[in-house]
Amino acid sequence: MILSIDLSSDVPIYQQIRDRVVEAIAAGDLAEGSALPSTRQLAGDLGINFHTVNKAYDLLRQEGLLRLNRKSGAVVQRDPGSGPPPPGFTEEWSSRLRTLLAEAVAQGMDGTAVLEACGRVVGSFGTGADMAPGTGPGAGHGVGPDVKSGMGRGSQGEPA
Repeated sequence: MILSIDLSSDVPIYQQIRDRVVEAIAAGDLAEGSALPSTRQLAGDLGINFHTVNKAYDLLRQEGLLRLNRKSGAVVQRDPGSGPPPPGFTEEWSSRLRTLLAEAVAQGMDGTAVLEACGRVVGSFGTGADMAPGTGPGAGHGVGPDVKSGMGRGSQGEPA
């Protein structure tokens, strides 16, 4: 997988890194046990401060998606095949989902359009859980332009 961030975005860089890693895990580009680049390596590849990458990795650790230690570095701890989510996850996630869906409705999207968009996104993860006709892997999975860093199962920056 290729990690893309947009340095001119209003979304903080650490949040973009966190979001792209979560998306890669969901899409199957990063499986349980996959090693991520060190904070210094990824920071150098992206041309950012390593503390920014550290903040993103720490968020992922708090969310239970990464395991961090000095010896093995950052390793994916959970993926779609890891079983049901940990206790409390669904309630907290549902609250965030409600707000995200409310944003779409507040901007004028109707329920059908919101569900179709949700189906395209879920379908882009290759889970087979498409909710809208004509969706599939890769549909609606855009990441910003910009700075890219190789990350995942590929070698030396090649896409996984």
